[in-house]
Amino acid sequence: MSTWPMRTLRGLLCAVAAWVPSSANAAEIDISKLSSNLDLASLGDADLAARSIKVLRIGKVELTSGRIVASDPLVGPDRAPLVRTVSPGDYPVTLYQAFGRIAAASLRFAEGKPTRWELAVIPGQDINSLKGDEFFGYPVDAGLGCYMDADSYAQIQEREKQVQTEKLSSDINYYDDVLASELEPNNNDYALHRPISGKRGNVAVFSSGWGDGFYPVFWGLDASGRPLVLFTDFGVTENADGRREPGEK
Repeated sequence: MSTWPMRTLRGLLCAVAAWVPSSANAAEIDISKLSSNLDLASLGDADLAARSIKVLRIGKVELTSGRIVASDPLVGPDRAPLVRTVSPGDYPVTLYQAFGRIAAASLRFAEGKPTRWELAVIPGQDINSLKGDEFFGYPVDAGLGCYMDADSYAQIQEREKQVQTEKLSSDINYYDDVLASELEPNNNDYALHRPISGKRGNVAVFSSGWGDGFYPVFWGLDASGRPLVLFTDFGVTENADGRREPGEK
């Protein structure tokens, strides 16, 4: 794969992933300390509007295998899929905007309010290794996050080869040559990108809050443990409220 471009945005310094084992048990992890914004995924439009949260429904992601990749689509399209899987299908993506930025993104699998939340992990990440306020998530270096099926990475590679052929050059920039024209009509905030026209498998691409950083992803589950929603928090808001910026008195 060629070198992917990096867009420098004002960085939001977030906690980094932890890999040092500790004696903490998974049951001791307090998800509410990792995100106070999980209610965004369950509040109705009227409640969200009252909190100055703008809702953007951008369409459905086609999960051809049910193995979900949450990552920066430019620097980490080959990231390992999450351990937990869902049934293949088409699932709606909702973005939550506050202070003019994408504050969070959700991928909804079934209706209902989650009764519990868990931190999403990829293979090799052990919840029991976390201590203190450490968490797992994914790094952003291009100011973008995404949801896609693991199968879609092959299509991104195929699209890259098509562009190389068209340009008669191996030096391509996937953002400039492909994504920019799809993001621009949406104020560069989001796009539902289909790497190969006519093939199932697309990528929900969205700007990542303040830009580069490290962001956690959470599963919202019902009482039986069935996934209802996948949620990425970009740290723009606190307490699912867009009326007052974090830290503002």
